Amino acid sequence: MENIVEGLKGNLGSGKNLVIISETDLQGNILTANDPFCAISGYRRDELIGSPHNIIRHPTMPKELFKQLWATIQRGDVFRAIIKNRAKDGNHYWVNATIMPVFHGGEIVRYVGGRHLILDENFAEDQFKKQMSNLGVKWSGK
Repeated sequence: MENIVEGLKGNLGSGKNLVIISETDLQGNILTANDPFCAISGYRRDELIGSPHNIIRHPTMPKELFKQLWATIQRGDVFRAIIKNRAKDGNHYWVNATIMPVFHGGEIVRYVGGRHLILDENFAEDQFKKQMSNLGVKWSGK
């Protein structure tokens, strides 16, 4: 995470108040990614567009969390969670994510996610553990 934060200082500022935004199609393939998303993930925009959003999924994240995410947004609700992602270079970063469906004519047409980078690793892990307990999801990884 330190490498990611150092990279941000040169490109996007401190990382505080940074909003990472992406949109996906109904299958989870990335349609748009803003500059902070590219900078933090380490992927070029052309590498992200068309790729499944789970390209940044950290391998220690429990699959059950993402099952709940998909069930929530597919029924038209907003999903909020602390999530650990993996950058292209293998480093990880924590985000406070809000993912929601976008409707047109009463139908879900895509999903949009807004995320804030969490710079305090210990805080992120503590909040994530509480979240997993509240959701009834087991998590053993770091």
